[in-house]
Amino acid sequence: MKRKIQIMYKFANAAFRNRKSSVGSLFYTLQNHSISRQSKLVKPERMVGKDDDTHVTRVLFCGPHFPDSNNFTRDYVQPYPFIQVDVVPLREVPEVIKNYHICVVKSMQLDSNVISRASKMKIIMQYGVGLEGVDIDAATKHGIKVARIPSEGTGNAASCSEMAIYLMLGLLKKQNEMQISVQSRILGEPTGDTLLGKTVFILGYGNIGTELAKRLKPFGSRVIATKRSWPDSIIDSDSSLVVDEKGSIEDIYTFAGKADIVAVCLRLNKETNDIVDKKFISSMKKGALLVNISRGGLINYESAYQNLESGHLGGLGIDVAWSEPFDPEDPILKFKNVIITPHVAGVTEYSYRSMAKIVGDVALRLHDGLPPTGIEFVN
Repeated sequence: MKRKIQIMYKFANAAFRNRKSSVGSLFYTLQNHSISRQSKLVKPERMVGKDDDTHVTRVLFCGPHFPDSNNFTRDYVQPYPFIQVDVVPLREVPEVIKNYHICVVKSMQLDSNVISRASKMKIIMQYGVGLEGVDIDAATKHGIKVARIPSEGTGNAASCSEMAIYLMLGLLKKQNEMQISVQSRILGEPTGDTLLGKTVFILGYGNIGTELAKRLKPFGSRVIATKRSWPDSIIDSDSSLVVDEKGSIEDIYTFAGKADIVAVCLRLNKETNDIVDKKFISSMKKGALLVNISRGGLINYESAYQNLESGHLGGLGIDVAWSEPFDPEDPILKFKNVIITPHVAGVTEYSYRSMAKIVGDVALRLHDGLPPTGIEFVN
């Protein structure tokens, strides 16, 4: 019996090495299915602790959320046994971070205390662009590089811009009220609206804003946008062709008053926190819609709630919230003109596979002693 098991094990290994064979394809397909379905956290002690194993580059993914970030990365590095990818519960990260060379922070708050324990760490990076949870000064002090994955070229910016349009259309077509009509067997209600003829203000014209503008124009929308600084000369570029009016940070209240829809596409930092506050929302047209696909902290909660209650704000569509995971019993969800999605704007097969390749390649190059590529360092 033992001999039969050994033969079957060798046969399986050979099949994995030869994925072009029919049996190999079956094994590989089953393996990939298992990886893509995996969402349970892997206890780090099962993967880490071999003191004699000094030739392994270890990648730490923090916490259970956004599971396909680690699943797809494991999938990508599967042919390279010297790259190890672990998923660790948030509460256990401070205890085990000393064992890792790369940390993918996800929704973890990496403060100076946690970073000081990362004795082997070379790179802290995000599976995307947001680094507001990382103490960059502390990382710099300890000789650790911090990086984001640029949204351009990975499909992330395109995915987020599509989500912005999804939320706009959901509010315009009155998605929640449509479900009520379906349940009540009512036809022809509610009366929705169109993106045709609407002025959309893109607050923060970066990579996501650019992708959003390009997708709005075929709908017949007028696009206005603000940016900290515009290039002096943009000749025949997408930006110059799709933006009808450009402004700077000083123009945000004026532009808010011109828009039927405001799309928040800024990065969150000290300057932008609560930028959509009482003054901003009061500057918006009565009945205008507000969409946020960036970070929850960009919008002041109380201001949004009060203006929904008064009817000044015509609708709120958010993929990001003030605290995440968002409380499904939060009173802001009582309004029919509020749509919330679970931080999935950038979570698409295309963007996640692209970013998994970048994380995997960073690990491979680090293992080989080469400088990482495909990421943007901030320190």
